[in-house]
Amino acid sequence: MRKPRKKLALLAVALIATAGTLTACTSNGSDAESTDGGGGDTIKIGLLLPESKTTRYESFDRPLFEEKLKSLGDYEIIYANADQDAAKQQQQAESALTEGIKVLVLDPVDGAAAASIAESASAQDVPVVSYDRLIKSDKVTYYISFDNEQVGVLQGTALVDRLTKDGTTTGLIMINGSPTDANAAEFKKGAHSVIDPSGIPILAEYDTPDWSPDKAQEWAAGQITQFGDEMSGIYAANDGTAGGAIAAVKAAGTEPIPPVTGQDAELAAIQRIVAGDQYMTVYKAIKLEAERAAEVAHQLAQGDTPEPDTTFQDIPSTLLTPVMVTVDNIQETVIDDGFYTVDDICTAEYADACAKAGLQ
Repeated sequence: MRKPRKKLALLAVALIATAGTLTACTSNGSDAESTDGGGGDTIKIGLLLPESKTTRYESFDRPLFEEKLKSLGDYEIIYANADQDAAKQQQQAESALTEGIKVLVLDPVDGAAAASIAESASAQDVPVVSYDRLIKSDKVTYYISFDNEQVGVLQGTALVDRLTKDGTTTGLIMINGSPTDANAAEFKKGAHSVIDPSGIPILAEYDTPDWSPDKAQEWAAGQITQFGDEMSGIYAANDGTAGGAIAAVKAAGTEPIPPVTGQDAELAAIQRIVAGDQYMTVYKAIKLEAERAAEVAHQLAQGDTPEPDTTFQDIPSTLLTPVMVTVDNIQETVIDDGFYTVDDICTAEYADACAKAGLQ
């Protein structure tokens, strides 16, 4: 009886050894899969974006950043979207820091609230790149955005020039961005710098919570009822709020639709411009912004100091140049840059309008 027990004991040892070998192989394979083929030198970079109501973040910022960063080295990207919830973003940041990220690229829901995220990261020697929106903290390592006051200047200039040309300067309403977004204050400041001296009355003004198109539409509907034909123009801080305002105008049966501004060059906005429903938008070359963020994150992860193009509020920065887009320069901007193709814009619904605009 003793010999069988000895054989069983030897077999058990062999099985344990084999299982250990298989476990090691599985672990290595799993690591490779989760880090896109990386080994022990894989570096984790955190990318936290603020919301998904604005189509750019999921459609452009995230994939462009990830593609560029992975072309630069062996990186695993810890990604999360906060869905316009500052508390949720705080939790996402804490989770990313726990996972051992070496750099945090953060587009804050609330620039003031995100200061605590920057402080937590700094306490763990994790550099913070403030992406697109400014984090109000001296712990920010680098800031990448556009000249946001200039965005407002472009919007305000376009609207004032159009109303003046049309001789419809009875008054306008202003639908600004989210009160928790530091960039929204810059857009507003730039727009006011043009509108205020123009002499065109501002009939009413609204800061749109969460950049919500629905809230913009609801507010605009009330202003249309109150001011009627006196409202000859609409300043909308981005394309989402512009879409809400235009929906309110159409629901009220107002014709023609007054000139409406926008920002971000969303596909729906470009199509509205082609159709004549929206006057302009501001195109921001997101590819350049996202790729620059990836380059800066790579440099910081390697222990290098990125060379800034400028400083903003004493933070080393890259501030890119925004461009006004109307029906007259869609081809030279968003199409020639590869942001959209003619086929993207000129669906069957917009075919006639595209032909009229020379987009074929």
